[in-house]
Amino acid sequence: MPLSRLRFSVVGRIRTLVGEVAYDLYGHRLTARLPKDQLPRHVGVILDGNRRWAAELGSTSDYGHRAGGEKIAEFLGWCEEVDVEVVTLWLLSTDNLARPEEELTALLDIIADTITQLSHAQRWRINPVGALDLLPAKTAQSLRAASESTTHIDGLLVNVAVGYGGRREVVDAVRSLLHEHAQAGTPLDELAKTLDIEHIAEHLYTKGQPDPDLVIRTSGEQRLSGFMLWQSAHSEFYFCEAYWPNFRKIDFLRALRSFAVRNRRFGI
Repeated sequence: MPLSRLRFSVVGRIRTLVGEVAYDLYGHRLTARLPKDQLPRHVGVILDGNRRWAAELGSTSDYGHRAGGEKIAEFLGWCEEVDVEVVTLWLLSTDNLARPEEELTALLDIIADTITQLSHAQRWRINPVGALDLLPAKTAQSLRAASESTTHIDGLLVNVAVGYGGRREVVDAVRSLLHEHAQAGTPLDELAKTLDIEHIAEHLYTKGQPDPDLVIRTSGEQRLSGFMLWQSAHSEFYFCEAYWPNFRKIDFLRALRSFAVRNRRFGI
């Protein structure tokens, strides 16, 4: 190798190492300054931008979705480091089920593979949330198997929202509530008089869990698109420009920092 090229290569590697060290130091500084008593218990994430990330690289949507799936375990590790108790990951909406069959089949396979790998780690408790009856039997079974194999784990609870829509969840909750009272013989007029917010909350996919304190959406889009409509009534939102495969620990720490300094008034 010519001396000039060797020097260029060495200088490039030094710059990379310096950048990595600076990045790590910045991350440690951010983490150290986070107020431990003002961090979220439950973080919801809209994992957006996989396809656009792949398109900018001149690659396929499948490549983007697989890269997005590989990011999840790393992200869950970050959450563990700051003692987050619950994470909800929106992987597939009910609207996405209308995609062309070939594209949808590939996406569902990637999701099933990703969730299976997460369950094999035996590190997180997997909890599918969504209308599993709308999914192909093979996909639904993969999600149930991941859940069953991790029920014993006393650690971070990971809700995987597949075939999920906020409106559908509320409808399913009301339907479940009505079935319960019908079996108990409760007259409808009596139910109407006593019905309260908590009665519906007890039938949501996330029943028994704290509502999300912080909802993060990647890719620069600033909308919920139907994500946890009921539960996010008092959530704080953080919109990040990075596509999900490019989402870094620094981005997560900045979201936590933003959350920690907000004055949460819970609608008051």
